[in-house]
Amino acid sequence: MSDSNQTSAEAREAAARFQSVYSKIKDEIGRMMVGQDAVVEGVLTALFAGGHVLLEGVPGLGKTMLVRCLGEAVELDFSRIQFTPDMMPADIQGAQILVEGEGGGHELEFRQGPLVANVVLADEINRATPKTQSALLEAMQERQITVGRRTIKLDEPYCVMATQNPVEQEGTYPLPEAQLDRFLLKLVIGYPQECDYEAILDRTTGSGEIAIKPVSNGAEINELRNVVRDVPVPSQAKQHAIRLVMGTQPGSDYAPSEVNEYVALGASPRGAQALLLVGKVRALLAGRFAVSTDDIEYAAADVLRHRVMLNFHAMSDNVNADKVISAVVNKLKASV
Repeated sequence: MSDSNQTSAEAREAAARFQSVYSKIKDEIGRMMVGQDAVVEGVLTALFAGGHVLLEGVPGLGKTMLVRCLGEAVELDFSRIQFTPDMMPADIQGAQILVEGEGGGHELEFRQGPLVANVVLADEINRATPKTQSALLEAMQERQITVGRRTIKLDEPYCVMATQNPVEQEGTYPLPEAQLDRFLLKLVIGYPQECDYEAILDRTTGSGEIAIKPVSNGAEINELRNVVRDVPVPSQAKQHAIRLVMGTQPGSDYAPSEVNEYVALGASPRGAQALLLVGKVRALLAGRFAVSTDDIEYAAADVLRHRVMLNFHAMSDNVNADKVISAVVNKLKASV
């Protein structure tokens, strides 16, 4: 067998293994979650791509349940933080506690906080003060926490899945652009379909309890993350991602009129990185070991909607980020 054929066979085998593990996790979560397939797929995509997720939706749509089920299905250390305005960084990072020693004396002992886990559910993240949000930002970006002179490296896989309520504004602190940009994806959770309500009620109001069984583990997730990184990106797909990001920047040659009119700040190069990573996951799920322009376009809304900052004109005209991103995609299609 030639080197190219051997490489091709290895790529097909890697893609098949990725599909198998991904499907097993998704099916196990589906034993509890009803509908919301796009959201489940987005959360799994972020986990395999090594990124974080911002989940936006009104209360009661299963955001917390989804993340908890993921932690159980992958046998990862799971923790939940319910953010409140009075929460301090030490509440999530950990702190030095004075404890009594065996000899009757006292000594300082570090008690780690809920940020030290594999999957962290940050509930109502926009209720946290900027000081606490910055502590979370360090964990997300640097994969470490710093308490005094102590620096603790966080074990991989590490994934923060934050939720926020898009309606309630009283007592909240909007996330700064720098922190929003650290999320690989922003997923918007809508209401269930009518056909899903009966199954939701049966699973949540009956006497039976659904137990989620582990079908994977952290070591396997880390291995498959390397598979994702190894997926090649042809120059055409890479160029498409670059132009898509540049298309969100006012004044760019690739920006449609909607961007110049409604956008105050476009996506940064981190947006292009996210497009490629999500595209790689989608390519593997399709059984391909190369990213296509369709993979890039498929990821555009979830990757860019929180990276495009709109101006007041957009708000007055009831224009949201998804409409602007759609205009960018359509302009690029027309120019091909």
